[in-house]
Amino acid sequence: MSLRHPTRCLIQLTALLGAAVCLACADRVQRAGDGDVALEGRARDTTTVRTMLPRATVDTVDSLVAARRATVMDRTPIGPRPRPRTTSDSSVTHDSTAPRDSTAPRDSTTRRDSAPPRLSPRIGPRSGDRHPAFRGTGSPFDTLWPVKGPAPLPGSILPTHRIVAFYGNPKSRRMGILGEFDHEEMLRKLDSEVAAWNRIDPATPAIPALHVIVLVADATPGPSGKYRTRHDSAMIEMVYRWARSRNALMFVDLQIGQSTLQAELPWIEKFLIRPDVHLGIDPEFAMKGKAIPGTRVGTYDAADINYASRFLANLVDKYKLPPKILVVHRFTVPGVTHADRIQLDPRVQIVMDMDGFGPPWMKRDTYWRVIKGEPVQFTGWKQFSKLRNDKPPTPRGDILRLWPVPLYIQVQ
Repeated sequence: MSLRHPTRCLIQLTALLGAAVCLACADRVQRAGDGDVALEGRARDTTTVRTMLPRATVDTVDSLVAARRATVMDRTPIGPRPRPRTTSDSSVTHDSTAPRDSTAPRDSTTRRDSAPPRLSPRIGPRSGDRHPAFRGTGSPFDTLWPVKGPAPLPGSILPTHRIVAFYGNPKSRRMGILGEFDHEEMLRKLDSEVAAWNRIDPATPAIPALHVIVLVADATPGPSGKYRTRHDSAMIEMVYRWARSRNALMFVDLQIGQSTLQAELPWIEKFLIRPDVHLGIDPEFAMKGKAIPGTRVGTYDAADINYASRFLANLVDKYKLPPKILVVHRFTVPGVTHADRIQLDPRVQIVMDMDGFGPPWMKRDTYWRVIKGEPVQFTGWKQFSKLRNDKPPTPRGDILRLWPVPLYIQVQ
């Protein structure tokens, strides 16, 4: 069965499995991305949703309202990657919906001025220890790392530490481990996960984080008409208190639906001005072209990511904050366009997080294709806590064999 067409594939999967479409996972509709899989979600018919819920709750975050998803593997053909276009390439056309990027710096912080070398074909389930995502296996991408960029400013967390983050939403037990358990049990599990990473790699101290989805993409337009739901400050403050109880970082994550970063970032500025609060953005649910979240995978352009980076950099300057971290989830090639144009700024540390799920070889395929092969700055890796997603889970030791080595580990 072909999986190249997400909507058709979803219908086929639903018929074969005889089950309703899975609800939007904490990780984005596609969450299939965290591993080597690209996920895709599909929204349930809005009429059905509205008949299942009281009218007053239609715009609240709930497992019945959030965008639905089904797993779809990343079937991007293997072969030479097209040469990335540079900013001087006059043939490049830009998405008219992306923010203009005329103010981005054009200096030594712009990397990747040469095309990546030809890709190695040694991927897939038989790649074993010679997978090109691993260090020292002859991958031509090895020489692209570490990325040349600005030196870390005082107070920077990366690259001297590893962040271990629990992801999800406390209002849903199905969007990730952060909301799956009572918060005290969840925090004990976080303590154990951080300790495990410190045991296996004591040279890179692991620090805990809670990565909470504060803006959830929905299958219905809601009162705003933007197919997204904002959580109230009380919920966000509650998670912040949990984070403070462990001296942990907090990430506020945006699934913008049919909204924009320009409209949503000011709404969470009051949290981002805290020195221990950082930002995550999810291309999967950035629905340009007015698609409904869950019916197809969304996208961000480099201009969008540069806009978010500049927003954070301005906060660093205005409030005299330590550098911020910007996590960008990714599991498909189209999920981030013109990645070679992403601008680096010492005030903002950018993590490209491999956001798929699947068996270890598949997740390595995705990591090699969209993270290692399109260098930005730092890298991340998502681990799923359910065997239905990561079967079997990728061992921590194998994650440490990747090159570049992920410095952001997200557990969903």
